[in-house]
Amino acid sequence: MTEDAREAPPEGGRLIFQSEIFRVPGRGRSGTAPAAARATLTEPARTVPVHAQCDVLVVGGGPAGIAAAVASARLGARTLLLERYNHLGGLSTGGLVIWIDRMSDWSGRPVIRGFAEEYLDRLPKDAIAGPPREAWGSRDSATAAWWGQRTAAFHGIVTHSPTCDPEAMKLAAQAMVLESGAEILFHAWGAMPVLRDGAVRGVLFECKAGRRAVLARVVVDATGDGDLYHRAGAASSDDIDERDIHHSMNTPWLFGGVDMPRWLAWRAANPGEFAEFMQRGKAAHALFDKPFVSWRDDVALFMGPRMAGFSAVDVADQTAVEIASHKAMGDHLAFYRAHAPGFERAFALLSAPQLGVRHARRLVGMGAVTREGWDGRVQPDEIGVSPPLSPRFGNVSVGYGALVPRELDGLLAPGRHLSCDATSHSFLREIPQCWTTGQAAGVAAALAVGAGVEPRAVDVRAVQRALLRQGAHLSDTVALAA
Repeated sequence: MTEDAREAPPEGGRLIFQSEIFRVPGRGRSGTAPAAARATLTEPARTVPVHAQCDVLVVGGGPAGIAAAVASARLGARTLLLERYNHLGGLSTGGLVIWIDRMSDWSGRPVIRGFAEEYLDRLPKDAIAGPPREAWGSRDSATAAWWGQRTAAFHGIVTHSPTCDPEAMKLAAQAMVLESGAEILFHAWGAMPVLRDGAVRGVLFECKAGRRAVLARVVVDATGDGDLYHRAGAASSDDIDERDIHHSMNTPWLFGGVDMPRWLAWRAANPGEFAEFMQRGKAAHALFDKPFVSWRDDVALFMGPRMAGFSAVDVADQTAVEIASHKAMGDHLAFYRAHAPGFERAFALLSAPQLGVRHARRLVGMGAVTREGWDGRVQPDEIGVSPPLSPRFGNVSVGYGALVPRELDGLLAPGRHLSCDATSHSFLREIPQCWTTGQAAGVAAALAVGAGVEPRAVDVRAVQRALLRQGAHLSDTVALAA
């Protein structure tokens, strides 16, 4: 959500925020691009070597995956984390989603805690920027205006929304996973679930040595797109709210050599000139966006332009978005150097190694987070709490059932592909919420292994107690009952 996101008329109570989305001519809603007719072939049967056997296999080293691996290993389960890239952190590092959105509720109380809190506390002081603890929840107009320019105040309220150095985050994530006792396997793409008697009992993965397998008692699908549960036959949803950015795609980038304090001061003092600057940029380039602050004053973050109408599970669409985003990076560099105060000496520092995907599939689970649950009600199987999109609503209770497939056994699905409606997905896909649900999935997976039961049969009270011991935040009534 951008810092100038605004509250919109709630049609049926479902539309909360609007933000700029770039519609590409000829594209419909996400996921509906026509597929080209393709020939087929039959792949011969083959024997696949088993690389490892473990208690809990976590596929995907993004925010949900690293939290799951650490939480599981700390409970004594032999845990293996499978990651297709050469680093951990997923979109929070390789995707340059370094603006960590809203870890406190609208009163200023931190509700994204546990793994998330410990992880950020490990970062060096010069690797994280954001409001001090005493400012969280402040409604002072001057304070909120200052932090509003720095992606940490919304609706006139300061929030705990830090911006972090992605390389420091990679190092901290790797250290936490290894210290927990979990193992890491990089450059391994989880391709297909291993199914036995209708339950997931491992994963086939591709690597430079070819196809290999990891067998496990419980698998955590932390792919972000539900790749494993989808290929195992679990039901999912893919409906979207076209007015929200939660379905858009893009590749973010960083510019170095900038003077962000100068840019912010010019923008605040000259709103008319800023509006005219943006109009000229859009006239010159179809895809044109504004910069955000980063963890340091000489680096600018571009989170967009966000493009609608592409599918995150179609390789041709992914390629088209990458090509358009990289071209946009070059166009922005030339325009900003020529016309933007503070950008005269800017240079292209980094384009994100990972495509910025917000939505592909959402699990159909034993439970779900829905718009109706934004009234402050507490789910009895709560495993985490999320701040809502607006101070008009109560904190959102996330139940364990949102991580458990309705029918498929042997698998849990935390992260942005959990079970929820399209409106709730707009914030449950965020990095802090992925840390929260990932930690819960790791705890539940380890407890399932220890008890010799399927994840759906785990004692939820035991999950809640373990989460509390690991520093997670739960609603007061749940914490007392656990």
